Amino acid sequence: MNDAVNGLLGSLFGSLFGGLEFASPLWLLALPLALLPLWPRRRHTLDYACIDWLPRDGLGDALLRGGRIAAALAMLAAIIGVAGIGQPATELQRTGRGAEIAIVLDRSRSMDEPLVPKGRQPVIDSSHESKGKVARRLLSDFAQRRPEDRYALLLFSSTPMAVVSFTQHGDVVQAAIEAGGIGRGLSETDIGRALLAGAEQFERRAYSGSRILLLVSDGAAQVDPDMRERITRALNKNRVAVYWVFIRSALSQGLDGDPDDGNMPEAALHAFLKSTGVPYQAFEAEDPEAVKQAVAEVDRQQNLPLDYAERIPRRDFSAWFFALALLAGALALASRLLTKPAWTQDLPS
Repeated sequence: MNDAVNGLLGSLFGSLFGGLEFASPLWLLALPLALLPLWPRRRHTLDYACIDWLPRDGLGDALLRGGRIAAALAMLAAIIGVAGIGQPATELQRTGRGAEIAIVLDRSRSMDEPLVPKGRQPVIDSSHESKGKVARRLLSDFAQRRPEDRYALLLFSSTPMAVVSFTQHGDVVQAAIEAGGIGRGLSETDIGRALLAGAEQFERRAYSGSRILLLVSDGAAQVDPDMRERITRALNKNRVAVYWVFIRSALSQGLDGDPDDGNMPEAALHAFLKSTGVPYQAFEAEDPEAVKQAVAEVDRQQNLPLDYAERIPRRDFSAWFFALALLAGALALASRLLTKPAWTQDLPS
């Protein structure tokens, strides 16, 4: 019942106030109280036998009327402020250049290993950055260079975890990428569920431009036929292009191996993604410079017109009305002190 009343009053007063909204519109029922300072009171009327010889006090009358108006304005502003006046959240349609990019970032334990050139044994020392750190640093640079893109980020190891849904706010994207470095990853990797979750990020979104699923991983795992079918269906339904930045481990055989070899899951995944029917490209990167070049290639290829809706959050104006109420109240008090007769100042209160 209260919600219905609030909604009715909110829409009514919102239209009267030029499309503004109120968080607690029930307070607006107290608006008539703002007329009390303007109401004539008997104690303001004094009887004198004759006042024709007295000059008219125009300044005093103006101060008295101004004080009453200021008091009414103070009450009016205070009530509107308590009602929570503000501009409602809106969406603006904009057109830019870029893409909608769902980043699917591997957070398994192997990404904590150092990134060393092909053929060298992985060692743990301070001379090499971890694969995860290199990936996060370059993804951060990638997002900074493409501020008009909209990004979603998922981390995965044994299960995908959505960190942030599609947004164009750069600080949110940077914080989400940085969050991928917290803690240590798990040893299990389920890349099939991660790909499906990344493709489903585009569900129920209007198709407005280039769509990319950017997979950043150093390996793969076997994907069963049922999961392959679900991934293929989701990618085609949402018209998503897939880019895989394969951060190659030092002892990995790469993506060009035998996909039927059970010991080469990355080759099997590579062959599967090529068969999905969506645009697909893989980049093998075996050192930080190669990872950088792979990310730069994605940056170069995907820069198409993009229509998107930018959400403008609600703006609260209550503080301005409270400040107005305070100022008007101070003016009313000053008017009261200035118009108080001098002979009444010595009377007991």
